[in-house]
Amino acid sequence: MSTLQNPQTLSPLQTELLKLYAVGISNDQLLDVKRLLAQYFAEGAMNAMDAFWDEQGLSDGDMDKWLHEEHSSEQLL
Repeated sequence: MSTLQNPQTLSPLQTELLKLYAVGISNDQLLDVKRLLAQYFAEGAMNAMDAFWDEQGLSDGDMDKWLHEEHSSEQLL
């Protein structure tokens, strides 16, 4: 008789989310958890981008230049 083996272990986040399901949360609570996770990861991405921005010495003028370049390429299409 063979046994099923899962080559991957669950991450701590996955384990905690499974605990929520074991308790039984409502759809509204699930939506709240999704929003919290989205906000958490969005903040992390923004912080990483801010750090990159500072490390590269970029300015608002650089962003304005890039935005203008994007609009110029769209006009060519």
